[in-house]
Amino acid sequence: MKIVMIVEKTKTGYSAYAENYPVYTVGKTLEELKSQIIDALNLYFDNTKKPIEEKDLKITLDLPQFFEFYKVINAKALSERIGMNQSLLAQYIKGHKKPSINQTKRILKGIQQIGNELATVSFIV
Repeated sequence: MKIVMIVEKTKTGYSAYAENYPVYTVGKTLEELKSQIIDALNLYFDNTKKPIEEKDLKITLDLPQFFEFYKVINAKALSERIGMNQSLLAQYIKGHKKPSINQTKRILKGIQQIGNELATVSFIV
């Protein structure tokens, strides 16, 4: 079972809260936040024998946060790949518009396809 953590951007960094548990924490970076999440969850589940690890988490981000963290993903190329208007995707990324569930799934599917392709790449050495 994965513990779902909702991550939000704040003026000073990031905050996160658990979807089904009374656990909340903050961090200046997403990497720091992940560490804080694990610490907070382990404090909450103190009486369990198995510690919470990063593999036990499902971190959820909104589109602006995702593209801020993964700047290596080119939004223009992604929009072409998934057949979405580039300016519409840019508005989603900047937070000026909120994508529908179907649009969010479409964007996520495109990103996951890229990730799967990258996971199978090998170089000639």
